[in-house]
Amino acid sequence: MFEQLGLIGCGLMGGSFALALKKAGLVKRVVGYSKSPSTTERARQLGVIDVEAPSALLAAAGADIVLLAVPVAATEATLKSIKHLVTPGMLIMDVGSTKTDVVQAARSGLRDRIGSFVPAHPITGKEVAGVEHADANLYVGSHVVLTPTERTLTVQLEQARQIWQALGCEVHSMSPEAHDATLATVSHLPHLLAFAMMQSVLSQPGADATLALAGPGFRDFTRIAASNPQIWRDILLANREQVLAQSRQFRQALENLEELILQGDGQGLQDRITLASAARAHWRQGPRATPPDFQGA
Repeated sequence: MFEQLGLIGCGLMGGSFALALKKAGLVKRVVGYSKSPSTTERARQLGVIDVEAPSALLAAAGADIVLLAVPVAATEATLKSIKHLVTPGMLIMDVGSTKTDVVQAARSGLRDRIGSFVPAHPITGKEVAGVEHADANLYVGSHVVLTPTERTLTVQLEQARQIWQALGCEVHSMSPEAHDATLATVSHLPHLLAFAMMQSVLSQPGADATLALAGPGFRDFTRIAASNPQIWRDILLANREQVLAQSRQFRQALENLEELILQGDGQGLQDRITLASAARAHWRQGPRATPPDFQGA
């Protein structure tokens, strides 16, 4: 059990982590800080945190575990602000959706104290943000990817594994680069496509009437377009090289299908659709299948 969690960022992800630790009996006290004082106050009112801190530094003071649940772009500045309080026995994690930039930010922000940092990405969430939506069960059944640096201490890495497993997660380890390439394929590009689909519809005459007739398929496909705009702006820019590489791959696949339609090649089109359909059905049926390139912990 940890004596104190220093929670920096009391929104959906951070708040859910605090509630999950409490539910599992893994922490005695949670001290939280958010950039918005009203968010911190609301987190205390909801029982997500026990004590409000006026700064990230004071949230980390006295903590034996610290979670950064801040925008990826704020990682370096946040780590710099708490650096002199970081001890060899402290565990620090983040929940950022990109990892190459987070590791670089940690190297710059923590320098010789980076051994305490275990970069983490729990692959879960909701389309709604805010501490009001924090859920102690948010992480149950989720994949969590750890991307330790060459200097991450063995004790902290093992602690991180045990924590996420205790919260009901399936833990994997991979390099930051492999993480970003994989997530660009299965998360970042799909979001980009959903945003583009909505923009395409909205740019045409009679968009409202068109959307009124949209069925479950359209709702399923565009569901993630309702995600937080600022968060996804940062993710897409931070992982731009991998996202653009996957976008080019997708364009090629789309052009191949368009060519079959143009040629009136019904059999060729059916063959491609059958291949995609069978692969999707097989993946759907697999019990918690291991993501590609992930190394099971």
